Amino acid sequence: MKDKAPVWSAEAGEATHPLVVVVHGAMDRGASMLKLSRRLDDKYRVLRYDRRGYGHSAAHPGPFTMGDQVEDLVALLAGRRAVLIGHSYGGNVAMATAARHGDLVAGVVMYESPLAWESFWPPSSLKASAVDAPVPTKEQAANAAEGFMRRLIGDERWLALPERTRISRRAEGLALVSELKDLREHEPWTAADVHVPVVVGVGSRAGERYLKGMAHVADSVAGATLVCLEGCSHDAPTAAPDQFLRELIEPLLQRVGAPWR
Repeated sequence: MKDKAPVWSAEAGEATHPLVVVVHGAMDRGASMLKLSRRLDDKYRVLRYDRRGYGHSAAHPGPFTMGDQVEDLVALLAGRRAVLIGHSYGGNVAMATAARHGDLVAGVVMYESPLAWESFWPPSSLKASAVDAPVPTKEQAANAAEGFMRRLIGDERWLALPERTRISRRAEGLALVSELKDLREHEPWTAADVHVPVVVGVGSRAGERYLKGMAHVADSVAGATLVCLEGCSHDAPTAAPDQFLRELIEPLLQRVGAPWR
């Protein structure tokens, strides 16, 4: 029986306004999407949440499959129809929800999401011992999380973090390894099952895998639009929230047309 432990969430904006949900990526949390959500909550009801295994939901025991991620999001929607904005791994959660519960999704913004199940996607940069192990040990998962964070923010910033923060981030390794392993081994969604408007985003400073991957998604999903954010990297939702809103989100919202409930 799957665990039904709740995940942490917060909503802002008038309850009667159309719903927008922001979905964070791996080793992240809903707080990182706050700059973006604050630019929306004057006209929309905006929901942020910490996916299972991260942030305020760090104690969640799992499992961490895409099916479970979709169940969490559907539970938070509580029957409401929403526009989903997914960053990195969160983009796959948004697309999988659209594919499986199209009646609850009005449109999707997907930004630089890993397509680990595709043959052209390069092997995971996580330590092979953690990703390839049938059941990674706690230490393997923690080391993978630390390695991920060091690549993300650099060794100097990682070592400058308070010890309690480094310990808590290492503890998120089980969620990280489990969800990325699942993403590599199981196709989370198929283009033919997505029947809502989709805007696919990529930064001009993105690595080759994201440039190729997001072009592939845009070509595969009927009616999808590919938008390149000039000067942006993988952290565009936090580093360039105004540009992200203007060039990705607002065109989708106009295309979908509120209200969508």
